[in-house]
Amino acid sequence: MTDLPGLDLDKLAAYLGKGPLTGELIPGGRSNLTYRVTDGQDRWVLRRPPLGHVLATAHDMTREHRVISALADTAVPVPHAELLCTDPDVLGAPFYLMEEVAGAALRDRAQCDWLTPADARVLSDRLVDVLADLHDVDPDSVGLADFGRPEGFLVRQVKRWGKQLDASRSRDLEGIDELRDKLGDRVPESARSTIVHGDYRLDNVLVTRDPLGISAVLDWEMATLGDPLADVGLLHVYWHGLGIDEDPITGTVPSLPGFPTAEDLVARYAARTGADVSNLGWYVAFGYFKLAVILEGIHYRYTTGKTVGAGFSQLGSFTLPLVRQGLHAIKEY
Repeated sequence: MTDLPGLDLDKLAAYLGKGPLTGELIPGGRSNLTYRVTDGQDRWVLRRPPLGHVLATAHDMTREHRVISALADTAVPVPHAELLCTDPDVLGAPFYLMEEVAGAALRDRAQCDWLTPADARVLSDRLVDVLADLHDVDPDSVGLADFGRPEGFLVRQVKRWGKQLDASRSRDLEGIDELRDKLGDRVPESARSTIVHGDYRLDNVLVTRDPLGISAVLDWEMATLGDPLADVGLLHVYWHGLGIDEDPITGTVPSLPGFPTAEDLVARYAARTGADVSNLGWYVAFGYFKLAVILEGIHYRYTTGKTVGAGFSQLGSFTLPLVRQGLHAIKEY
């Protein structure tokens, strides 16, 4: 394709000093825009912010580029970062290029007909182990000591996502302010601080078939330093979802034979890391709140004509079910 919203291939070619470029939008993303680009010989993946209504502190290309560069020599699989461009005159917004890595993001059942139940279990264990490996990385040792402010992380997260909600609020959302208030009133004490991915889930990693494994962790736009249980709670949300058929949160993949429960994932993480997960209910509730705010932001962009790609029209209908799940989780906690 040559006509891609958010990606001027002629300007990019001139910036890179390459010959004619072709590109395509990589489907599935709901926030930052991701494209596959080639000059006929080399192939790259380009990431840039969405079009319009970019929330403050979100969609930071510099942070994404920095963290995958820092993790290059760790046990966490990440693509090689090729370059970062902060000049908005090139594409209208900052962007970065990274290598294209083999593997597929598993977003729905149709992609998983090759997975046996035994494969599903191995893949699930690997997903948890990669997260544990990430949380085991010493930020100082990879140049990320100043990547975030761990002190008061959870309090700031509740406030931050509350502000993001207010910035995207275009309709009445029953219960969402109650959930925000309950989270703010019950913030637990963090036991430790690590590098946090911020959106860790099955379809944010690339899966290879032979050998079966995870070749790369993607979408680092919300990475920071903070409480690692925030990642675990959100993974629980993505795994359990809304508990309905054709669940858009899970893609229904974790309900296939062989995949363990969300509680099994948490148990493996606790066994691997020694983490105390007795307070995980709060983190799960926060995960539902955060995801509800993200979907509401996408809904807002969709209603103002600022989304690119398919699959956005129905996402706004899932905000309230997420809020209800979050209220249930915080009451259980």
